[in-house]
Amino acid sequence: MPIFDALKLLGRVNHVSCCVVCALAISTLAAHAAADAPVTTIAIDLDQPGKPISPDLFGLFFEDINYAADGGLYAELVQNRSFEYQATEQLSWNPLTCWEVVARGGGQGSLDVAASRPLNSNNPHYAVLDVARVGDEVGIRNAGFDGIVVRAGETYDLSLFVRQLYVERRWGGKPFGPEDQFDLVVRLEDPAGKSLGEAKLTYRGRDWQRVEGEITATRSEDDARLVLLPQTQGGVALDVISLFPRDTFRGRKNGLRRDLAETLAALHPRFIRFPGGCLVHGDGLPNMYRWKDTIGPVHERREQSNIWGYHQTAGLGYFEYFQFCEDIGAKPLPVVPAGVCCQNSGDTAGTGQDGLPLAEMPAYVQEVLDLVEWANGPADSPWGAKRAAAGHPQPFGLEYLAVGNEEHITPAFEERFRMICAALAEKHPEISIIGTAGPSPDGSDFEQGWRIANDLQLALVDEHYYRSPEWFLENLHRYDDYDRARPHVYLGEYAAHERDRRTTLRSALAEAAYMTQLERNGDVVQFASYAPLLAKRGHTQWNPDLVYFTNTRVAPTINYYVQQLFGANCGDEYLASHTSPADDAALTVSAVRDSASGDVILKIVNNGAEPRPVQIELTGASALADEAVCMTLSGDPQAVNDFNTRKPLTPVESTFAVGEKFDYEAAAHSLNVIRIPAK
Repeated sequence: MPIFDALKLLGRVNHVSCCVVCALAISTLAAHAAADAPVTTIAIDLDQPGKPISPDLFGLFFEDINYAADGGLYAELVQNRSFEYQATEQLSWNPLTCWEVVARGGGQGSLDVAASRPLNSNNPHYAVLDVARVGDEVGIRNAGFDGIVVRAGETYDLSLFVRQLYVERRWGGKPFGPEDQFDLVVRLEDPAGKSLGEAKLTYRGRDWQRVEGEITATRSEDDARLVLLPQTQGGVALDVISLFPRDTFRGRKNGLRRDLAETLAALHPRFIRFPGGCLVHGDGLPNMYRWKDTIGPVHERREQSNIWGYHQTAGLGYFEYFQFCEDIGAKPLPVVPAGVCCQNSGDTAGTGQDGLPLAEMPAYVQEVLDLVEWANGPADSPWGAKRAAAGHPQPFGLEYLAVGNEEHITPAFEERFRMICAALAEKHPEISIIGTAGPSPDGSDFEQGWRIANDLQLALVDEHYYRSPEWFLENLHRYDDYDRARPHVYLGEYAAHERDRRTTLRSALAEAAYMTQLERNGDVVQFASYAPLLAKRGHTQWNPDLVYFTNTRVAPTINYYVQQLFGANCGDEYLASHTSPADDAALTVSAVRDSASGDVILKIVNNGAEPRPVQIELTGASALADEAVCMTLSGDPQAVNDFNTRKPLTPVESTFAVGEKFDYEAAAHSLNVIRIPAK
């Protein structure tokens, strides 16, 4: 029955039937609209050799911004474990921030900070707890980063450095010798002070010593506290008080929060750029990120303020970054400062760039060279031995090193940058150097960065841009005309966002369309990574971000699933395809082949408001299976995935028959990844 004839019947039926007929009419209209839509033909000749493209195209960029490291990916549960917080980071902070005295049943005590006999010059402060009267209990308490999450039956590893100062009040108390034993109870408690499990530690003497134990939680609690309770009257010094879940990613000591690390690993990244970002060149020269300060025993690492306004312990340091890369099969891509600090350092944005004194540059250049030896040198080399001592005798296999990040290209920058690059080219020609071209896709810094890179014939240049979805869709052909004889491109930071900085399905699909063109230009675009990566709810300095999280939840954005689909379905050979009609602005396509498996992967992005029928023609498909797996991401273009989303938008998997010619319908506002396995 024609639709309009059916509608005439509405006056002759009851209310329920009316609704049924209306629904039928609407669905029929939609079906007719889809049927009437022009069919787009995508023709791919599999017999013709494809264009080699980067097999490492899609990866991650990790920066300690938005509490991504401490309080985030780094699994440490104690905040300000080394008593190094300062008011220069946040006005309300001091070395005792996050710590408080707890006294029960007549217990009396006071807490102070000292620096006369530190564990290490890089870790100068420690706490002194003066127990005037033990009573029932007296000690100190820490609530972690917005509470400490513990789960019933799980084990938590604790450790700290301790030394007894005196046994009775003040220095007139009785002397004690190295044989005297002291006890310390360490307990997990809920907010009401009820025990969730405890351990008893024993130590001796007035020299610093590391003691450790374990606590198995008896109950689950999202807002636990760690409490340390000396059992002796007198003064005790405490430092590097640490609590880790034993269930870290891959069970690593000093490891990573498992759910967050697994979320990142599920992106299938081919590389990880670290540790930043603006974090690298820092807020002033003393705040530059120096890789040597982040290796070795944790208590010997130098903590410092974070350019984003909080604190970094360096517990997640270069060894942990390289180890994580290895654990998930990603290439390490470290970034070192170019001998200058951030141009936005100080009180006035844009005028704060300083360069290391030229007299200090030879030592700094050697520091960069030492990094290569630490990563790749044999275990008996000076710096390779330090890597081996940390538990990794085999080289990490470093291939790429980025120098600088988004710098204002001044004469001071250029002089120091060239010094570093010249030394690397001479001493380590096997390392591919990545230059920098400022924070924008154009402008003076962009042009000058490329000028220097071309002059030095660098391997790659790091481009950055954060723009609207419209910008990405208008610039799909950005890399078509890049000179293939020049340095290649690392698109190190990019994101599409709405005006209010939200990320929606609309922004995610704009990125997906752009990424199909990165694949098409994968012979010149070698790496690409969305940025920033992680953001903790309530502690976010920058939006948008790829993954938001709390202590107990992980909320990937829709953009995350775009990155995941591309990361899990990349190839090393771009297959030429012919799309007809060719001027369809709403439809973008890429086809790649994974030479290892022989699989062919077709990606179709429909940014239009209507479903799009597509006919796919595969010449030479006899080597492919007759069934494809399709992952589809589609929905309301204004949809967002956040903590309030009841049903997050995620890819939907389906299978269907394929052959040399088959039909497919790309849903409105959708990314479609069709993977056809080899036989």
